[in-house]
Amino acid sequence: MNDKRCYELRIYTAGEGKLDALNARFRNHTLGLFKKHGMTNVGYWMPLENPERKLYYILSFPSREFRDAAFKAFGADPEWQAVYKESEKDGRLAVKVESQFLHTLDFSPKLPAKSARQPRAFELRTYFASPGNLARLQNRFRQHTLKLFEKHKMTNIAYWELDPDQKGADNTLVYLMAYPNEAARKASWDTFRTDPAWLAAREASEREAGGMLTLKDGGVVSVPLAPTDYSPLQ
Repeated sequence: MNDKRCYELRIYTAGEGKLDALNARFRNHTLGLFKKHGMTNVGYWMPLENPERKLYYILSFPSREFRDAAFKAFGADPEWQAVYKESEKDGRLAVKVESQFLHTLDFSPKLPAKSARQPRAFELRTYFASPGNLARLQNRFRQHTLKLFEKHKMTNIAYWELDPDQKGADNTLVYLMAYPNEAARKASWDTFRTDPAWLAAREASEREAGGMLTLKDGGVVSVPLAPTDYSPLQ
């Protein structure tokens, strides 16, 4: 795949009691305004377990330069300024905003033009490679892991690495998966982890590297997600 677009993963932490209002602002206003300014809404999700009141979403743009200009125009849009002022009259809706700039890897599938008919279960997974092993980790996904995921009825949505100027760019792999439902997600991982083909691929890659390809502690972070009702990707 030759996808040169810029992707941005944004994570909002809503204020206490403000998550519903934050979702309503995205649903009723923000998505349309993003589109107006040339941004592509890829998907919006909330963690299945969400005590921190998080909202995850992904946008795409033709380039980083386009992204910066689009957000500048969005911020100056009188319609957005009015929506923002009205929605925040009783307090801030988002108390923290995190952002990462990403680009797809060569083995990443093309994002679907149409979404599923029924909402699926999603999972955002971040891998932190052990020193010097990011290329080996990517190659294991390229040669083995994606096909084995498909074998176990997991849907590969997208695979990214961080832009070179982002913290952790030298050791981070981010990818998004989909499943028919949460029970299917758990069942697929159970069968994948015991698949002899996976065990052999992992053993061979670790033997070549002289150890694990991910950090021993905190090397894999999984966030099970549910799409919001207004997410383009369901």
